[in-house]
Amino acid sequence: MKLAVGLCLLLTLLSAYYIYIPLPSTVSEPWKLMLLDATFRGVQHLGHLAHHLGLSHYITVLNFAVMSFEILAPLSSENVRVSDVMFDKVLVRVFEATKLPSKDLKRSVIYIHGGGWALGSARMRSYDHLCRKMAEDMNAVIVSVEYRLAPDVHFPEQYTDVYVATKYFLHPNVLVRYSVDPDRVAISGDSAGGNLAAAVCQQLALDHSVSNKLKLQALIYPVLQALDFNTPSYQQNRDVPILYRPLMARFWLEYLNGDIGFIQPLLVNNHSALELSQATMSRAKLNWTSLLPSNFKKNYKPVVQTIGTPRVLEEVPAFLDVRAAPLLADKGVLQLLPKTYIMTCEHDVLRDDGTMYVKRLEEAGVQVTHDHYDDGFHGCMIFGIWPTYFSVGVRTMTNYIKWLDQNL
Repeated sequence: MKLAVGLCLLLTLLSAYYIYIPLPSTVSEPWKLMLLDATFRGVQHLGHLAHHLGLSHYITVLNFAVMSFEILAPLSSENVRVSDVMFDKVLVRVFEATKLPSKDLKRSVIYIHGGGWALGSARMRSYDHLCRKMAEDMNAVIVSVEYRLAPDVHFPEQYTDVYVATKYFLHPNVLVRYSVDPDRVAISGDSAGGNLAAAVCQQLALDHSVSNKLKLQALIYPVLQALDFNTPSYQQNRDVPILYRPLMARFWLEYLNGDIGFIQPLLVNNHSALELSQATMSRAKLNWTSLLPSNFKKNYKPVVQTIGTPRVLEEVPAFLDVRAAPLLADKGVLQLLPKTYIMTCEHDVLRDDGTMYVKRLEEAGVQVTHDHYDDGFHGCMIFGIWPTYFSVGVRTMTNYIKWLDQNL
């Protein structure tokens, strides 16, 4: 009996040790975040083990676990019709509001889910909930793109899938089929989906073959560059879940089909060193010392290497491709972009990516709404339903949909 009690106590202590991590006092519902993070870290450890043993790719294990968790209690709504269709060989899930039939044309949002270009799906419970709510609250048509994922495909395939599906939907005949107003279509996405949304929005602005242009873009804690892994938010939040700095570097390398051994050079900015002339012009477009407000910069210092690792950009030139890193776009391109909403969270390594884009868009004359959450963390907007319910998730989702409703 004493042995059983002792083992139980030991397991409890070990579990508490594994779950507990120090978090900023201002982060929303820290114990819930610790539990969520412990679950995700456990899955990552299994992924590393499976990869090391040659049983499966690390990312494949992560995605299997995420999708298995997300199929709990599938959602349904009498007021939203859902269909899975192909848009020019790209699978999309269409959510059509049915509660308020009207002869008037509907608004529409093309939504791209996050997940580091490697995880997730339009069929995930969290994204299904978000798109159903958007469709119902706005009496709109939501098109969620089921783009292909790493490690099965790499850049530019994810980008191409979203671009092809978006361009297909904007065709006049397709808009008529779904009773969508051609002047009231937006594109949106979170995290890596925000990256794809921003990149597609830029390229569509330059595509003269597309007669119907996007009215809005709405980017949720987007990832927009991979040349500086030491912005103030990367330094401040390097140990804050759920998106740790090394994991973001790995997602980039998986997306761009780079050597995973490059993670360490990325983390110390060796790939954007001063000696690497091919990165010179790009570095100027993400100079956070001039693009960030003082309350974000705090006392952090730029990490700039004089001598770097040239192999990184030689083998992965896509780090400098604006389709992969929209923050690197020229001002002339940014001037063509529509009214924009950007959400950032204080406890997120990507906070400064979004904030720098706000500043660059404003300097280009684009009207921007910057919605910042002091208690938010990366991914929080999709954590608004059981079992991953966070109050900040409900607030961010409510305010995001409200902005779309008022501006689209």
